[in-house]
Amino acid sequence: MRIGLLTEGGYPYVSGDARLWCDRLVRGLAQHEFDVYALSRSEHQEDEGWVPLSANVRRVRTAPLWMAEDDEVALGRRARRRFTEYFGELAAVLCEGPRAGDVPSTAGGPAEGAPTSEADRFANALYGLAELAREQGGLAGTLRSEAAVRTLERACRAPGAHRAAREARVPDLLAVAAHLERALRPLSLDWYEDDGLGAVDLCHAASGGTAVLPGLLARHFTGVPLMVTEYGVRLRTHYLTAQDAPPAVRSLLAAFQGRLAAEAYGRAEVVTAGNTHTRRWQERCGAERRKLRTVYPGMEALPFADVGESPDCADPDTLVWVGRVEPAKDLVSLLHAFAEVRKQEPATRLRIVGAPAGPEGAAYLGHCRTLAAQLFPDEAEGPHATGDNPVSFEEIGGPELPAVTDAHTAGAVTVLSSVVEGFPVGLVEAMLCGRATVSTDVGAVVEVIGGTGLVVPPRNPRALADACVALLRDPQRRARLGAAARARALELFTVEQNIEAFHGLYLEIVARAPVRRVLLDGAGAPLPFAVPAEAHVPVRWTAASPRLAAARSGSGRAAGGPVRATTPVPAQEGA
Repeated sequence: MRIGLLTEGGYPYVSGDARLWCDRLVRGLAQHEFDVYALSRSEHQEDEGWVPLSANVRRVRTAPLWMAEDDEVALGRRARRRFTEYFGELAAVLCEGPRAGDVPSTAGGPAEGAPTSEADRFANALYGLAELAREQGGLAGTLRSEAAVRTLERACRAPGAHRAAREARVPDLLAVAAHLERALRPLSLDWYEDDGLGAVDLCHAASGGTAVLPGLLARHFTGVPLMVTEYGVRLRTHYLTAQDAPPAVRSLLAAFQGRLAAEAYGRAEVVTAGNTHTRRWQERCGAERRKLRTVYPGMEALPFADVGESPDCADPDTLVWVGRVEPAKDLVSLLHAFAEVRKQEPATRLRIVGAPAGPEGAAYLGHCRTLAAQLFPDEAEGPHATGDNPVSFEEIGGPELPAVTDAHTAGAVTVLSSVVEGFPVGLVEAMLCGRATVSTDVGAVVEVIGGTGLVVPPRNPRALADACVALLRDPQRRARLGAAARARALELFTVEQNIEAFHGLYLEIVARAPVRRVLLDGAGAPLPFAVPAEAHVPVRWTAASPRLAAARSGSGRAAGGPVRATTPVPAQEGA
């Protein structure tokens, strides 16, 4: 089977989201071929390079989201009119509030035979822009033009627009237009031909948001089935992280994220969530319950075996935090909580282990270092001794902490202080190490920890401090919780169960997908084994409804005749 893996800001780059589980998935399914289509988020990410690729990765194609490339496409009068029509319709959907009967908060979707909904209008506008971009060779420059901003402004000022949109000022319009241009850049890529995503058997989007768009377009143009995997819903992240943005910007971008998510859930054959918390958000955004599956991320348990099975030899007076340094991790609350811990247990130390996540993370790390210096002046035993701060900032890979296992075993208790969290990978690592944990109640933390650790409200330094002190003073309780946590992690969160689950979903989707075309070799003869055997199931699959059957059939633009097989593109190819 040939899988088109769609990523944004992650695999195959060294840094980024979903890098580890994508790499484990590709290596674990060595019997299948993978074509990776990656969207990068920064120049720094591209400069860091790629992880070593598995032998079953046939090609890698990349495109930047951090840089706006000028396609130098000049639209004619008719094309400009079509762009204004489609982009204006898309903007109008974002400016108008949801109507009764529109995208529901429960499973089931809109009723059959319902009038044209906002979701249908959004889809028509999106695919209209995609077809125009395909015909003209791209829309990158047009989406950045003054005409796009004026079209957005007209939609905001039109009758029926909600209050936040009507009150949008010029800076707000520019900010929204810039975000939409960035999010719609995949429309201008040349990934959707028969020798690109049209040649794969299945598109697997490794996250929501912009990464889903290439999969939607591949399905629209060539009928390739789509699967979406999310460990955190973008709409929820937007609500939590854009609180300081102007109301018009927050409202319009939330509408876009919600419409894009609903369209992806409606077109996908299967939607997987990394935890129940994410799954509930997917249902609220319109995902049908029958399409949803929960697949926990898989962790390699072997590197943690020796540590998890050995007696506790960590410093009993040390707390450890491990992760990426960024504002969502709320290290400020952790430092204030540690100040409370020190009042009750003066010998306690805190080791913060992690690298900053991008420029924002670097600035946040500097802020935390300054706060730590203010809260905890260097301590010295006498006037002639050198002081030492009880808080240390370290990174994995140094002589003291060469591996992540060393980081988790450096202390008696592992602490998670996040205010935004999807699936807490660092928490699972601590569980595999047999460590007692104190965590904030965000994301999937409660679902993951399952009673094997202490959970406190987020942004509550006093509660966080009390939980840490309770475990520091009770070594027997720490040992019991650590052993229970390791047993739970080995049962639910190993890479083996993750790979097995996705392999089964791949077979299920391809078995239900129709054979789209016959591939021919260089001599014009049918290419043996070009179509997966799973596509020839000797039963007749019945769609749940005519609407579902229409959705699975795509746009009717899939190539029906035989096409010649293409030569694999080298793994270093760019977009």
